This record gives sequence, C-alpha cells and structure tokens, in this order.
Amino acid sequence: MSRVCDICGKHPAAGNQVSHSQRHTRRMWVPNIQRVRAYVAGKKTRINACTRCIKSGRVQKVG
Repeated sequence: MSRVCDICGKHPAAGNQVSHSQRHTRRMWVPNIQRVRAYVAGKKTRINACTRCIKSGRVQKVG
C-alpha cells in the first residue's frame, strides 16, 4: 500500500535519530495512512488517507 495520503500529500520523512550520547542513526517518520471508502467527486471509491485528514473531516466517508 502507498505511504502517501491522497488528500494532503503527506509522505514519509527521513532524518536522524539522536540518542542521549548524540549518536546519529537514520530513521523514518511514516504517516498513519488508512485505506478508507470515501466519496470523491460524487463517486464511492477507496482512497489512502492519513488519520489527520479523516479526523478533521476532509474525507467524507461512505457508510
């Protein structure tokens, strides 16, 4: 499944995990993407949406 939100375009971000001793290791921040049935342009379809878009009402869910 895609890791990109179809509504806002949120995608994984990369950076460094920094420990207490200041050691740097690479890590990823992955958005919480859910596959939901929603109305898009008046039609029922499945989209990948982040939970922030679902909670804020930017996704009109079916059902």
